[in-house]
Amino acid sequence: MEQVGFFIDTTKCIGCKTCVVACKDTNDLEVGRNFRRVYSFESGTFPNPVLKHLSISCNHCDEPKCIENCPTTAMYKRKEDGVVVVDHDKCVGCKYCEWNCPYGAPQYSEELGKMTKCDTCLDLRAAGEEPACVTSCPMRAIEFGSIDELRKKHGANADIAGLPSSSITKPNLIIK
Repeated sequence: MEQVGFFIDTTKCIGCKTCVVACKDTNDLEVGRNFRRVYSFESGTFPNPVLKHLSISCNHCDEPKCIENCPTTAMYKRKEDGVVVVDHDKCVGCKYCEWNCPYGAPQYSEELGKMTKCDTCLDLRAAGEEPACVTSCPMRAIEFGSIDELRKKHGANADIAGLPSSSITKPNLIIK
């Protein structure tokens, strides 16, 4: 199985949230439900302050807590690419996946009464396109693809102050 993932370059991200808007538009998400979020982290002191932005969604982890703790097995990893998805025929909307994901990826849909989440824009990818967050980023701070190829190109760091340790779920995420 090829595992896909995301590379996020915090040295390029300007915190504009275009990726968030593109994701919301592509997935027709109402106010309050966000598959992709941008967090800002401040460090340093005058005269050398530092402000970094991190765009994050589901990390399609190797050891996803959302799958491990789903009582109905509605959350699962696709064999062909390792993307974590929700089977709405099995989901009862109990929110256990949301409570167990350290990244806040699963999002409850009031309209559906079920959980939803980033699926790496499966429809767009089936048509040969990139995920909406990738193509919308004006700074080209997000890359998507085979996690092995991304790690060869960018290294393997998945840790940044403010996020849970990557040792918890082994996310398919690389952060510069």
